[in-house]
Amino acid sequence: MTESHASLAALRRIVGDSHLLTDPSLRAGYEVDWTRRFGGPALAVARPADVEELAGVVKVCAEAGVAIVPQGGNTGLVGGGVPRNGELVVSLARLRDVEPVDGLAGEALAGAGVTLAALQQHVRAAGWEFGVDLGARDSATIGGMVATNAGGLHLLRYGGMRAQVIGLEAVLADGSVVRRLSGLAKDNTGYDLAGLLTGSEGTLGIVTRARLRLVPPLPGRSVALVGLPNTAAAVSLVARLRRAPWLLAAELFFPDGLELVARHSGARPPLAGPHGAYLLVEAAAERDPTDEMAAALQEESSVVLASDPAGRRRLWELRERHTEAIGAQGIAHKLDIGVPVARLAEFVERVQETVSRTDPTARTILYGHIADGNLHVNVLGPAADDERVDDEVLELVIQMAGTVSAEHGVGVAKRRWFAADRGAADLAAMRAVKDALDPRGILNPGVLFEPS
Repeated sequence: MTESHASLAALRRIVGDSHLLTDPSLRAGYEVDWTRRFGGPALAVARPADVEELAGVVKVCAEAGVAIVPQGGNTGLVGGGVPRNGELVVSLARLRDVEPVDGLAGEALAGAGVTLAALQQHVRAAGWEFGVDLGARDSATIGGMVATNAGGLHLLRYGGMRAQVIGLEAVLADGSVVRRLSGLAKDNTGYDLAGLLTGSEGTLGIVTRARLRLVPPLPGRSVALVGLPNTAAAVSLVARLRRAPWLLAAELFFPDGLELVARHSGARPPLAGPHGAYLLVEAAAERDPTDEMAAALQEESSVVLASDPAGRRRLWELRERHTEAIGAQGIAHKLDIGVPVARLAEFVERVQETVSRTDPTARTILYGHIADGNLHVNVLGPAADDERVDDEVLELVIQMAGTVSAEHGVGVAKRRWFAADRGAADLAAMRAVKDALDPRGILNPGVLFEPS
């Protein structure tokens, strides 16, 4: 029996025959990411039911030198959660346990395979909200969101995932389990392993459960869509609005994206006349904040407001359906970048010029979280493996003191730009941590760092 066959037999004994997928047709959905740009063959797909089974799987792989790719909802966009060269995919989809909400502390304990939508439903039933929200809420999982330090729509109000994680449980590269789930608000005993593993993209350990901070519900909601002459005007307006206690979200998009969404979905743009930029603003408070938001926007000449659920949903769809509308056009190069807010307008102008100069046939669609300086650059046209546009855009980001990954992670897509973004000293320190916790390099090899 070969070593790989022996490993598969051992894995089958741990997770059961029906949860070790070796048939190519069953593996296929786990072997390519959402962008359709990244992926490769897997040795197999293991679907452990709990932390004990996962620890057993990792131990077998550690002893046999089998590389592992942890996978959550497979909604990643940088190739960080799919196999590349015959690794074992470990799907966390079965780790879906949620404990009753701790109403005294305002905390929830959720398994790595719980979707964001399921968590939201669970905590709302107990009178709470979760501070992070994403358009991919129906498929993105808590484990993946922790592993990538997901940001999302409400970061300006509540922060990203790292701000919500109060403790976690994870399996390390040797199969040992670290567990810090007490939820103590003050705990200064040693290194913050939860903070270290959050954002590590599965390269240091595999998150199995997380204790999460909750926030009080704000039932009063209102959404406004504002038509503005350009990005600079949108930046100035958000700078004024962010002083308001009711501001929950501020999203930026442009006429070409709106036109694409309208054509794809049949939605009717609610503002008449041409505008250079569109700003979607959501207000949230204990009572209806519509009057306060209307007063804050009274100087704007092109505004539509909605306070009823259906109206709010229609306005939000103009922003949230960008992703599917772009995907329907073909395989897009998706670059999630961040620049200083003060230079956002400059970046919008320069990135269009950069893409056109590099590939005159390419089409660029921009949208993003304006208050965070985070834009999603979507380029349609270049072949999936043609990275010239990616390189030119990321070079521009570095020149403008930005980051090549604002919220989606580095994965394999931006690995070549990791050192340019963080610097040699940062990279060496992170590599030392990786080597200490995963000396054989079996956890997500090729993500963040070149494989050992």
